[in-house]
Parts: sequence; structure tokens; C-alpha cells
Amino acid sequence: MKFGDIIVALAIISIVFIIILPIPLVLVDILLSLNISLSLLIILIAMYVKEPLQFSIFPSLLLITTLFRLGLNITTTRNILGKGETGDLIAAFGDFVMQGNAIVGFIVFLIIVIIQFLVITKGSERVAEVAARFTLDAMPGKQMAIDADLNAGLLTDEEARSRRKNVQREADFYGAMDGASKFVKGDAIAAIIITMINILAGFVLGMTMGGLSFGESLQKYTLLTVGDGLASQIPALLISTAAGIVVTRAASDENLGTDLFDQLFNDPKIMFIISGLLVFLAITPLPTMPFLVLAFVFLYIGITLRSSIKKIEDEDEPDLIDEEAQDLRKPENVMPLLNVDPIELEFGYGIIPLADASQGGDLFDRLVMIRRQCALELGIIVPIIRLRDNIQLEPNQYIIKINGIEISKSEIMFDHYMAMNPGGASDGIEGIDTTEPAFNLPAKWINEQEREKAEILGYTVVDPPSVIATHLTEIIKRHSSELLSRQEVKKLIDNIKETQPTLVDELIPNQMTIGEIQKVLKNLLKEGVSIRNMGSILEALADHASLTRDTDMLTEYARQSLARFISKQFITTHPAKVITVDKGLEQRIIDSIQQTDRGNYVSMDPEILQALLASLSGLIQKLLSLGEQPIVITAPIVRLYFKRLSEQLAPDLIVLSYNEIDASVEIDSIGMVSI
Repeated sequence: MKFGDIIVALAIISIVFIIILPIPLVLVDILLSLNISLSLLIILIAMYVKEPLQFSIFPSLLLITTLFRLGLNITTTRNILGKGETGDLIAAFGDFVMQGNAIVGFIVFLIIVIIQFLVITKGSERVAEVAARFTLDAMPGKQMAIDADLNAGLLTDEEARSRRKNVQREADFYGAMDGASKFVKGDAIAAIIITMINILAGFVLGMTMGGLSFGESLQKYTLLTVGDGLASQIPALLISTAAGIVVTRAASDENLGTDLFDQLFNDPKIMFIISGLLVFLAITPLPTMPFLVLAFVFLYIGITLRSSIKKIEDEDEPDLIDEEAQDLRKPENVMPLLNVDPIELEFGYGIIPLADASQGGDLFDRLVMIRRQCALELGIIVPIIRLRDNIQLEPNQYIIKINGIEISKSEIMFDHYMAMNPGGASDGIEGIDTTEPAFNLPAKWINEQEREKAEILGYTVVDPPSVIATHLTEIIKRHSSELLSRQEVKKLIDNIKETQPTLVDELIPNQMTIGEIQKVLKNLLKEGVSIRNMGSILEALADHASLTRDTDMLTEYARQSLARFISKQFITTHPAKVITVDKGLEQRIIDSIQQTDRGNYVSMDPEILQALLASLSGLIQKLLSLGEQPIVITAPIVRLYFKRLSEQLAPDLIVLSYNEIDASVEIDSIGMVSI
């Protein structure tokens, strides 16, 4: 169907011309036959689709077929009233269906229209209306379930995207069907009106202009009009039935005919009961032969079903045992056990309601928000967070694992809230003392009655899911460098390549490999620097990769290219109170750098190192007493090595170089590290 779109467009325009222009009777017969053929095609497709979305064009098709029938009705009306003839097809309907009896034909026509209008169309309209309403109401829940399956690793990104699209298409389909059913309803009403007009107008025209008697005029125009009505309403009845089948069709793996037989004739016991009841009816005064014949038919079906079921059970049982035995022998069965999930959240059975959406739990939704938050703040793609219940844990205990290794664990109290004093809250709430797991802050578990009081006193109050989500978020941030695999780096580079292909082509693979870029990004994440501005990072690497292949030095160049961002991220007060490093100490550190094939490291005298850390410790305590975040600023060439030395004392200490401070930032040194 190479030119299908053109054919459909021309066909719709031609329908309009049918309404306006006179059509030869031969062509009218062809178009009426086409109308019947299309209705048969539509009802057969409706019966063979497995779910409504496979026939998503049906609402638009209803409009087109309705317009086509109305166009044919106008054309046949023009011929009936203008020429007193309608063509062979309508005449055949009049003679064959009505057998020349206009009254019988008119009654048959009215019954068909009433069945279509009051039974099929009205029922389909109601079903479509209710389905549209419930589909729209269920959309948020379905989308949340898709996100939950995505986070649990049950779906890939592509599968989740496809399911979300299907949910949207399903809502659009039922909404369209709700409106399209009005077309069929209006078509039935129009058929009655057109028939009445044709009979009355034809009767008058036949007597006044055709020279026919009263009886001849009534007989002729009633036969022609009712024949025309039957020729158009039988296809309309088929399409109305197709509409009813589509809107009442539930999703299935089979078509309507297969499901009908599978679900009606699947239990031999029911067949035997029906057969017995029919035998009982046969011995009553009711006609004996029909009920006896049907009783034997259902008895035969029941016997056949019972033998088929027994045969299938006998064949499947040994096969099942053989398959299980073969599966146990297959070496491939061990392979899934070797997989290690990047992030796992294991919890006791008491926490299961928080992860169960049917019980009101929203933990899955919070995992989606965690991935979004990490993407915005750190610029990383957080791997799928695997949730597992573990009966070996305490009921309210949970464990967070990174690459299969336990990193942190804590407990929550169900139906309680965690209250934390931000520093200025008043005492006076009753609760169970605990420690906030993400930042190790003192806190209390309080009940619902104490919640409002705690908030009034200035406490920060959070629910158990928020405690878990915050804890998990902080763990991911602290270990983001461990979660950044080569595959994730490849995805980040492919993303930036869509907008900056020249930059990526220049850098990879001519100057750096994916693995080298991964090391630079890991170094940045290890110190809490976001890699979201991937363009600036790759620009810096492209500028300096020709000068050095040392990933530590390239990291420093990348940090300097992010000076404005780093200043804004780590320096929040103005002027910023910082710690500086004595020039002589910086020179000692430079002199202590040892270069090896595996990278550079500092080899410093232990006494000097202890003096350095003692001086640094005193200055850090001084800044903390002032309520300031400890920040050390040193020379660019020293920054990396000073950071490594200070990790023994304060792993989270922020160490910046002068080249990473934006020119607009004012700094105030409160002391200098010296020995």
C-alpha cells in the first residue's frame, strides 16, 4: 500500500462529491456493494483483534463509514424521488427480503433500526463512556506501576517507554470511541427520518407527477424506500456490532472466536449438567426432539473435553519432570547468580508496606525522584535500584549495598515520624532517641500525636519513607564514583555527541579512551563535583590531553574549567572564610612528589605530616566553632596532593585551588596551615 495515504484522501473527498453530484445507477450498485463489503471487513477485524489498540483507527473509521452511508442515502433518495428507480441491488433487496410485501419489509426495517439504536449502539456508547472514564482515572496508577517495574529492573527503558505510550494511546482510544459512538447513533436516527421522507415524498410525487394511483404509488415507493433502507442499515448494523465488540473486548492473547470457545466449552462437568437439564426438559410437555438432540450434543462435547484434558495431563506431567531435571543440569542456570546489582536496598518484612503501592506505599515513586535528583545535581545516570525483602533482617531494618557490599544500615519505626532539631528548636517533645542515618544527627521517633507539637517547636519532622529515601540519596552521592561504569560514561558521551559531535570526534578515540575519561569523571565525583556540564569537561580534556595523559592532572584542568560552578557549589557565604596553606609547606609538598609509572604520590616525612595534620585540625575546629564549612585553598599544583594528605584527618574536607575560585568571590583567610 505504497500510495495508501493518497487513496484514503481521495476516497474521503469522493464521498463529498457523491452527496453533491448525480451518480449512474450502475455505480450506485457498486458503491452499495462496497458498503456491505467494508462492513463485513470491519466486523471480522473486530472479532480477530486481541486487544482494542490493535484496531486504534476504528473511531476515525466509524466517522468515514457513517459519512459514506449518508452519502449513499442521499444519492438513492435523489434517484427514488427523481427517477422512480434505484438500481438492481436495492430492487433485489425489496423483492428478496420483503418478497414484494411493503408492510412486512417496513416492519423488518424498523426492527433492525430499533435493535441497532436502542440495544447495540446505546450499549456500546455507555461502555465506551465508562471505559474512557475509568481509563483516564487509572492512568496515573498505571504510569506509577511502570516506573516501579522500571526501578525494580523488571523493564528496560525501551519497554517502559513503550508501555507508557500504550497507556496514553489506550486513554486516547476510549475517549475517541466515546465520541465516535455518537456517529452510529446519529446514523440510525437519520435512517428513520430519510425513510419517512422518501415514503411520503415519493407517494405524493407518484400521484401528482407520475400518474400513479394511490395504491400503485404507495406500493412502488414503499418497496423502493424500504429496500434502500435495508441495503444501508444491514451494513450499519454490522458496524454497530463491531463497535460493541471492540469496546467490550478485554486484552487477551487470542482472538474473540478462540476465547469464546475456550471459555464457554472448557469444563466437562458443566456440559454434563446442561445435558441432564435438557433431558429433563425433553420429558416435559415441551417439544421432545429438539431438547433430546441438544442433550446428546452437550453430552458428546463433555465426553470429548474430559478425554482431551486427561490426555494433556498425562502427556505434560513427564515432560515437566524432564524439563525440570534438564534445567537443573544446565550450566547456564548458574549465570544469573554471578550478577551483582550496582545498588541494592534490602529490608525486613515490616517495611514491605512502604514498597507496596496497593497498601499506599510510595517508595517506588521516591526511587524515581532519587534518580532524577542525582541526574540534576551530579549529572550521573543512577543504575536501577534493586529492592529486595530479606527475612533474615529485623522487621524494620534495611541495608544499603553498593556493588554487592553492605555500605550502611539502619532501622525505622513504622507509624512513627523522625523529629530532628535543626539547632534552634525548643525541647519538650517525647519520643524514642535515635540517630538520623544519612547525616548521623541526633533525632527522636515520635508518634502522630506529637507531630504537630514538634513542628510548632521548630523540629524538622519526616516520615519513614523520607528517612529511607534521604539515606539512600546520600549513600548514592558519596559513592557516585563507584557507580560510574564505562557503559554509563558511554551513554553520557553519546548524549553530548548529539549536540556537540565535533568535540566528541576530536577527543575520542584520537586523544583519550572511554576508560581515561571515566577516571577523570570518577575523580570529580569523588570530591563531590557535578559532571552535568559534560561539554565544559570534555572541552578542557580536548585542550590538554595532547600535553599529558596523566588523568590526575587532566582532572585538575577539568576542575579549573568548572571554576564558576565549583565556587557556587562550595562557597555559600561572602566573604568566604577559608584556610590557606603556607608557601613553604606547599614547596615541601611539591618536593615530596614521587613520579612512577602508575601515577604520582607524595612521600613525606611522618613527623612533618603529623605537624601538618595537627595544624590543619586546629584550623578546622576554629571554622566549625564559627559555624562555617571548612574550606582549604592552595596552589593548583598542590591541591590534589594536599587533598590526599588531608583525607587521613577529614575525608570530606573541601580543598580548592586558587584557579577554581571565581573572580567575583571574596575570600577571608582565618588561618594558615604551617609546620
